Amino acid sequence: MTPRLNIFQAAPEGAKAMMAVEAAIGKSGIEHGLLELVRLRASQINGCAFCIHMHVKDALNNGESEIRLHMLDGWRESPLYTDRERAALNWTEVLTRVGKTHAPDADYALLQSQFDETEIANLTLLIGAINLWNRVQIGLRAVHPVEASAAAAA
Repeated sequence: MTPRLNIFQAAPEGAKAMMAVEAAIGKSGIEHGLLELVRLRASQINGCAFCIHMHVKDALNNGESEIRLHMLDGWRESPLYTDRERAALNWTEVLTRVGKTHAPDADYALLQSQFDETEIANLTLLIGAINLWNRVQIGLRAVHPVEASAAAAA
C-alpha cells in the first residue's frame, strides 16, 4: 500500500485541532484504558489498520492485557469487560454505525446507567474523533509501522 499524503503536513492546522480534541478528552477523567478500548473497537469496525496498530500498542504500553485486546471483537460474549466498559463499547458500536442504528434511546439509557453527562459528552466526542481519524488514515492510505515478529527473526 502506498500512502497518498500525510495529513500532518498537508493540513497542519486541522491536524493540530484534532490533536487538541484528543488532549482534552485525555484530561476528561475517563480511565485511559477505557478510552483505548473505545478507540480500538471503532478502528476494528472501520478496518483502520493504522489506528488498530496504534491503539493496541498504546493499550499494551499502558498495562492492558493481551487477552482483553484479542477478545475485544467478542466483548458481548466475554466476561472480561466491566459493565462500564460494556456500556462504552456498545455506544462506540452504535455511533460508529450510526447510519444503521440512529442511536436508539435504549442504548443511550444503557450509557446513562454507567456515565454522567460530562463523561457521555466526552465519550461521544471521542467516538466522533476516532471515526474521523479512521476515515483520514484509511482515505489517505496511512501505513502503520511494521515490527519484525519473533517468528520471522528466528
